[in-house]
Amino acid sequence: MIDLKTPAVIVNFKAYREIEGDNALNLARICEQVSEESGVSIVVCPPITELGVVARNVSIPVLSQNTDAYAPGSATGWVTASMVKSTGAVGTLINHSEHRSHNNVIRECIGLCKADSLTTVVCAESVKKANEVAVFAPDFIAIEPPELIGGKVSVTTANPFIIEDTVTSIKEINRKISVLCGAGIKTKNDMAKALELGADGILVASAVVKSKDPKTTLLNLISFV
Repeated sequence: MIDLKTPAVIVNFKAYREIEGDNALNLARICEQVSEESGVSIVVCPPITELGVVARNVSIPVLSQNTDAYAPGSATGWVTASMVKSTGAVGTLINHSEHRSHNNVIRECIGLCKADSLTTVVCAESVKKANEVAVFAPDFIAIEPPELIGGKVSVTTANPFIIEDTVTSIKEINRKISVLCGAGIKTKNDMAKALELGADGILVASAVVKSKDPKTTLLNLISFV
């Protein structure tokens, strides 16, 4: 397991057409270039079909978009922690708003990932959910109100209190857990506000992936750091 440097910017490629095929590696290399030039920790989450290609060809941390609570064996169609580890990826998102899991599944998945030394980033849609998953001791919890994901208004503007409340409550449960925030984050002001509110970094997707100039977008986003 590696310690992701904070503040961190996690770029989730999702399943947008813009990152199909070779485009996933192209975007990952742009993220790598910006990270090297700026010194800011940028982490990428390519689709599972490109996970190995990206992980083997960039030096920045690469996470899977999901890992399932299955051990190696008869698990057709599922993604095991061992498989993710074998690609060269260093960790995984769990329970993203577009790929929800029940708490017992999240707990089991975290355990399997820890056994394979994978960093875990568990997404939560509310402070209540964040508190529930914090007892499983993931490395990161990312607070993302689902109604703001992909929207025009950032969580830092629409609901800044959810970030503060999550940071406070999570630190009371386990001070080792780092807190990220996401949903609608697009600008350096959004990034600055997230850090001001106590977050250790952000999750971003469409603002970078769908940008006509991802490098400029990223540089603007991290210019406050």
